[in-house]
Amino acid sequence: MAVVCRCVWMGASLVLAGLSSATALGAERTLPLKRVRLYESGVGYFERSGALAQGAVTLPVPASHLDDALKTLVVFSGDGRARVSGVEFASSVTRGVALALAGLESSAGGLGLLKLLEGLKGAEVEVTTQEGTFRGRVVEVLGEGASDLSDCVVRADDQRAGCTPEKQPVLVLMAKSGELRRVRAREIESVRPTDKAIVARLAAAVDSSSEASARVLKDMRVMAEGGGSISLGYVSETPVWRSSYRLVLADGAKERSMLQGWALVHNDTDEAWRGVTFELVNGRPDSFLFPLAAPRYARRELVTPDQPLSTVPQLLGTTPDSLWGPEEGEAYGWGGVGLSGTGEGGGGRGEGIGLGNFGIIGQGAGVGGGDSASSLLSVGNLAGIAAATGTESGALFRYELAAPLDLRAHGSALVPFTAQAIAARRVSLFEQPGDSARMAVHVVHEGSQTLPAGTLAVFGDGGFVGESALPRLKPQESTTVEYGLDLDVELEEASRKKTYDTQRLTFSSRSLVEHYVLRSVIGHRLENRSGSGRDVFLLLDFVNNAVARGADEIVYDARRLRAFAVFKVGPKVTVERTLTVDEGFQKEHPVDKLSSAILRRLGHERGLPEATRKIVLAALGVLLRAEADERLLRAHRATLAIREADVKRFREHARAVRAQDGAEAIAERLLNAEDRAEALRATVRKLAASAGALRKRAVDTLATIGR
Repeated sequence: MAVVCRCVWMGASLVLAGLSSATALGAERTLPLKRVRLYESGVGYFERSGALAQGAVTLPVPASHLDDALKTLVVFSGDGRARVSGVEFASSVTRGVALALAGLESSAGGLGLLKLLEGLKGAEVEVTTQEGTFRGRVVEVLGEGASDLSDCVVRADDQRAGCTPEKQPVLVLMAKSGELRRVRAREIESVRPTDKAIVARLAAAVDSSSEASARVLKDMRVMAEGGGSISLGYVSETPVWRSSYRLVLADGAKERSMLQGWALVHNDTDEAWRGVTFELVNGRPDSFLFPLAAPRYARRELVTPDQPLSTVPQLLGTTPDSLWGPEEGEAYGWGGVGLSGTGEGGGGRGEGIGLGNFGIIGQGAGVGGGDSASSLLSVGNLAGIAAATGTESGALFRYELAAPLDLRAHGSALVPFTAQAIAARRVSLFEQPGDSARMAVHVVHEGSQTLPAGTLAVFGDGGFVGESALPRLKPQESTTVEYGLDLDVELEEASRKKTYDTQRLTFSSRSLVEHYVLRSVIGHRLENRSGSGRDVFLLLDFVNNAVARGADEIVYDARRLRAFAVFKVGPKVTVERTLTVDEGFQKEHPVDKLSSAILRRLGHERGLPEATRKIVLAALGVLLRAEADERLLRAHRATLAIREADVKRFREHARAVRAQDGAEAIAERLLNAEDRAEALRATVRKLAASAGALRKRAVDTLATIGR
C-alpha cells in the first residue's frame, strides 16, 4: 500500500529527556496503531496515525525495541500543517553506566540491601526502624567482617548450645548536628534518599539489573506544532509469520480444486490491536541491530603530570588513577554494527533454472566416467515442458487481509490471506520402479501472487486424506506434493537396454571430447488394483538434455528440477509400457591417456561425419606405431634394469677381489656389462623420442577435427 503524503520537516535533533519527565509523558495521548506489516525476516513495520493533540503525541515502545524505533522512525503529514521539532524519550544507559551513576560496583551478583546502601555513601537519607525515624548522611556501611556489633543467635539445629555471638552489618549515619548513629541492618525497615536525583539514579540501576527491564515501555514523545493529522512509522522486532494451507480436491475432473491459505500471526506486545490494517509480506528486507538509544562516550587519551599530584574527578564514578589502570569500561563501546546477514533467503528466495537450449542439470542414468550432459548435442529439453517461469511484480509482495484485525495483547490468531482456485491433479507417484507408491497431487499455481511455503492439509472424498508441505511457488510454477501411501498401485521395471551413438567429436583443452546419445529402452509393468483409474507419475532419473517417448504425458516439476513420465492406467488392470529415452552426453578423453582401442571404436562409429572418421583413422595409424614403440620401450627398460643391476653387482665384486686372483676376469665382465647397458640406454632414448613424436603427431592429427 503506497503512502502518498508530505514528509514532515524535522526541525531539531532528538532530545534526551530525563527520568523526571515520565509522569508528564504518561498523561499525553498515545497515537493509535492503524497499520501493521509483517516480514519474513522477523521485523514488522508499525504505523500509528491520528490528529495532533496539544502539540504532542506518544508512542509506547519496549526498551528492547527502542533502538530499532529510533533508527527507522519516519514521520508523515497528510495536510502538511504539522511541524515536528524533535522526539523526546527517557534516556537509556548500559548496566555498567547505570551502576556507576548510582555509585554501585558492577558485579555478577544481584543488588542486595548492603550494595544499595553502599551506593548511598555521602547521601542524605531517611531511615525508618522499629525505634523511630532518623535522618542523616550515610557515613559508612560495615559488613559482617568489619562490624563490631554482635547479636546472640540461637541456632535451630542445636538449641541446647545456647546463643552464639554473630556480627551484624551496620549502617553508620551522621545527623546535621554531627551526631553519629549506628543502626543494625536487620533493624532497618526502610531507607529513603531525600535527593530526587539519587532516587532517579537508583531507579535506573535497578532497571538495568532487572531481567524484565527490556520489556519496560519507553514512551517516545513527538513534539510537534501546527495541528492537523500525522502518521508515524517505525520498524520493530516481531515474531515471524508463517503459512498453512488447506487443499480441497475437486470431485470431478472438470471441477476446480480450492486452496485456502492461512497465516499464523502473533501480537507479542502489551497493547491490544483494534481495527488494525494487516499486511503479510513475503520477503526478507535487510534489517540489523544497532545500539543507538543509550549514550556512548568517546575514549580520551590519559595524560599524567611529571610530578605526582592529587587525583581529580573525571566523568562520574572514576578517577584518572583508575583510568590509568588496565581496566576499560564498557561505556567505550567495543562493538560495531555487525551487518553480516544469514544470506539464506528462505521463503523470499527464488530458484532459477536457466537451461537455455541444452539442459545441464543432473547426471542421470549412471553412465560412469564422469560423463555430463552434452554442451553441443541438442537432444531435447525435459525442462522445456514446464509452465511459464514464475514471475512477481517486485522484490517484495504482500497479502492484505480483507478486514481490519482485532488481536488482544500477547494473543495469536490464524487468519485467512488467500482463497483461490488451483489446478490440482491426483496422482500415484513413484520415485523409482519397485518403490511403494505415494499418493500425491500435482499442482499448478495459477494466481498472480507468490505463495509462501507452509504446511498443507489435503481434503477429498468427503474428508481428510493426508498432510504435506507446500513449497514456495511463484505464479505459473508447478510442483508435486506427496501426502500419503498408495497401496493399490505397483510399478516395476521389467527390462532395460542401453545403446550408444556417438555423433560429434571436438578437440579442446588437450582433450578429445566425444558427444554421444545414450538411448535407454525400459520396460515397465504397472498394476492397478483399485476400482478407479490412476495417473501414475514416475520420476525420470535423466539429464534435462533428453527426450522421452512412450509415456502418455511428460510433466516437469520446477521444485525438483526433474521430469515425470505419466502413465494412465485403468481400474483393475495390469499393463506393460515401454519408455524410450534419448540423452545427450559428452565424455572427455585426455590426450595423454588416448589409446588405439578408443580411436578404433570412434573410427567405426557410423554416426560420425565421414571427414571426422577419416581423421580418427589416420590418427589411429600413427598411434598404433607409437604404441608399438612404447611396448618395445617398456621391454628395453626392463632389460636395462637387469643390466644395470649386473653392473652394480660386478663393481662390488671387483672391489672385494681387487688384489686377489680372478680380479682381471671380473673386471672384464664388468666392462662387457657396462657396454651392453650403455647400448640399451641409447636404444631406450631412441624409442622414447620416436614414441613421443608419433603420439604428438597423432594428437596434432586429431586437433584438425572441425577445422
